[in-house]
Amino acid sequence: MRIVLIILTFSFLSTGIHAQKVENKAFSKRLKSLLSHTVKEISVKDAAKIQKKAVFLDTRKREEYNISHIKNARWVGYDNFSAKRMKGISKHSTIILYCSVGYRSEKITEKLKKMGYRNISNLYGGIFEWVNQGHKVYDNKTNNTLKVHTYNKRWSKWLKRGVKIY
Repeated sequence: MRIVLIILTFSFLSTGIHAQKVENKAFSKRLKSLLSHTVKEISVKDAAKIQKKAVFLDTRKREEYNISHIKNARWVGYDNFSAKRMKGISKHSTIILYCSVGYRSEKITEKLKKMGYRNISNLYGGIFEWVNQGHKVYDNKTNNTLKVHTYNKRWSKWLKRGVKIY
């Protein structure tokens, strides 16, 4: 009985860490196969609840960020990510990383874990799911925008709201 309880507890904890959901079933299936699920993931719903308290980091290309990003998000990039971009962010801060769907941000989250950041999460479904669930994004002039850079035409099918830019 004790072993069953331990297994159930572990399963529950694991589910809370990695088994996030997105609204579109096909997108959910794609994310499950695309992501490694090696880091803590946070749902859009939970991230929105703590948006004012958390530091959001955008791991997309600069031109993607300039088109639209989550309010007050800080650009850190992916291909050219550098620890220097973390200057001024405490290793104890609540940090949420995102990209288009979660792949690039998952890789940067892994790097930050190795650098000693502990309270970090990958936004499950990325900025696509953020917009799909009706949350606002902003351009590089801090104006609310409907535009979302979708990385390329192939990935744009996962964005169900907003104006697709690629």
